Amino acid sequence: GEPGTFKDRYYLERTPHVFLEGMLIAAWAVEAEKAFIYMRDEYPAVLAILATEIKALEQAGIVEPGYIDLRRGAGAYICGEESAMIESIEGKRGEPRHRPPFVAQVGIFGRPTLVHNVETLYWVCKINREGPECLNSVEKNGRKGLRSYSVSGRVKNPGVHLLPAGSTITDIIAACGGMLDGHTFKAYQPGGPSSGLLPASMHDVPLDFDTLQPHGTFIGSAAVVVLSDQDSARDAALNMLRFFEDESCGQCTPCRVGCEKAVKLMGEKKWDQGLLEELSAAMVDTSICGLGQAAPNPIRLTIKHFPEEV
Repeated sequence: GEPGTFKDRYYLERTPHVFLEGMLIAAWAVEAEKAFIYMRDEYPAVLAILATEIKALEQAGIVEPGYIDLRRGAGAYICGEESAMIESIEGKRGEPRHRPPFVAQVGIFGRPTLVHNVETLYWVCKINREGPECLNSVEKNGRKGLRSYSVSGRVKNPGVHLLPAGSTITDIIAACGGMLDGHTFKAYQPGGPSSGLLPASMHDVPLDFDTLQPHGTFIGSAAVVVLSDQDSARDAALNMLRFFEDESCGQCTPCRVGCEKAVKLMGEKKWDQGLLEELSAAMVDTSICGLGQAAPNPIRLTIKHFPEEV
């Protein structure tokens, strides 16, 4: 359900066998008794490709029939959270579990479970085939490795771009062929709606793990959205909170009610910054999972970097 699912689709449509090999390597490493693939139902072409590849593996005798269980999800964003995904696979509502116990101890149907995304397993296979150099031979801004950025917004060539892990938003925009004609770079979302917005002035920060936390955000799914001078940061933040309001599973009050209240407050002509900060603190401190804990990021970063708009 993550925004980064677009990257999953990108890899699965082009190299499904690489992902499946990586999954079987991971399953072998932990002596897994069964493997599950969870893919949203909005991607029927990917589901058909996976079904064909799994059948070929079974016919070749590489896996026992039924060892790989392909499950269809209904597209809920919350099912990008690992325990909510497991609940969904078990046939229940996709709601995050309280932790501990963690899914590595008590996961699917009560068994210890290893959860990975498609991109991780793709690299597991690549590294085993080609050696670690295929990933760690690239270094940029002190960061080693490669990262897939799923880029949309006001750029000429949106899509999935494989770049060094230490790439900045300037590098990413350049890889996309630059800004659209008539648009000037204003702001960007570094990693999905939970990451909020950063201003164009922060164009030299590497978009990688641990590099964005000092700035109150994170790389997340590396789903980058580029905004221009023709966009409103305030409207973009409100759009993100409306998304969270819609996608909240409703299990915990801080997220369910907090997102709804935030949308109403952000719809006012002038934001009540004190009340929004109080609401944000409550959501961060008391929400069960990352959706509610990170939902205030667009609010806080817009107030911080675009005060003139609120």
